[in-house]
Amino acid sequence: MNIVSSSIPSHWFWLLWLSSALIGALVAWRARWSMLTDPRNLNIFLGATVAILALWLIKAGIKPGLNFHLLGATILTLMFRPMFALFGLGLVIAGITFWQGEYAAFAPNLLIMAVVPVAVSWAIYRLVDRHLPNHLFIYVFLNAFFGAAIAISAVGFASTGFAAFSGVYPMQYLLDEYLPYFLLMAWAEAFTTGMIVTLLVVYKPEWVATFDDKRYLEGK
Repeated sequence: MNIVSSSIPSHWFWLLWLSSALIGALVAWRARWSMLTDPRNLNIFLGATVAILALWLIKAGIKPGLNFHLLGATILTLMFRPMFALFGLGLVIAGITFWQGEYAAFAPNLLIMAVVPVAVSWAIYRLVDRHLPNHLFIYVFLNAFFGAAIAISAVGFASTGFAAFSGVYPMQYLLDEYLPYFLLMAWAEAFTTGMIVTLLVVYKPEWVATFDDKRYLEGK
């Protein structure tokens, strides 16, 4: 996670938690919970969530609150659509929050590390789905590869802005020592996401809710 409790201004606390509560209410209201009543779907969802948790635990950092790790948010968004992607990332953030004891940091981390990348990934998917032909290459390259790169870049900008405007680190320091490395991770995020999504749509297309082999493969 990128935010620690000590970096949160006290006057931001309630706004951040209110925003997170609204996101939680939206997920509770809009998610199709009946999907998880199927043991197969439940196992796939939990397995993907645990895999993302393992991905987040492989991290590096330069100072408190300035960490780097792959996200996997685009993968969850393409596999389960945005509501369950938010739910899965929320579980990951909750687990790490309790493990590290950074309870006050749950809300900003949820907003920056889950809401931002899922929203970006879903927006890119919707634009591609609406305006471009249904083709496997377009799906993988734009939704998975390009979408993941833009999503993690958006998280980098959001994290930089939060750290700067909260007064924890000077903006110039963040622009020189933090944001450039975050943007470099866009390639790793894009490559990992593109590779995993390609394997899934080839071997397990039924695991990817946004992919339909009849639309993207038949007659192409």
